[in-house]
Amino acid sequence: MYLNIKNKKTEIKKYDTFKDRFKSFRFYLEPIDFGIWFPNKKLASTYFFCQRVDICFTDENLKVLAIYNNIKSEKRKFKFKSKNIFYLPVGTCSELKVGDTLNIKE
Repeated sequence: MYLNIKNKKTEIKKYDTFKDRFKSFRFYLEPIDFGIWFPNKKLASTYFFCQRVDICFTDENLKVLAIYNNIKSEKRKFKFKSKNIFYLPVGTCSELKVGDTLNIKE
C-alpha cells in the first residue's frame, strides 16, 4: 500500500496483530523510510522509539483530525474521535492540514 501526499509516495504497512502493534518502530535503528497504519486505535505512544516520527490521527473515512510533526521518543498523544493512527517518517506530514483526506492506494 502507498500513501500519496502531493505526488510523494510513502509505503504504508498495516499492523493488525498484537505482536506487530507492540513492536512497531520500537528499537528500530535503521532510517525510517515507510509508514505504519494502526486501525482502530486512539492512543499513540512513542516509548522506546529510537528516532523521531510524524503522527497523523484520522477518522474512519481517513479524514485528518490531528497532526503532530517531529515527535521525539517517550511521548504519548491521544485523540478521542480518531479511528486510525499513522506513524510516518519525519517531514511526510508537513504538507497535510487538518481536514484533508488521506489517499491510500494498493
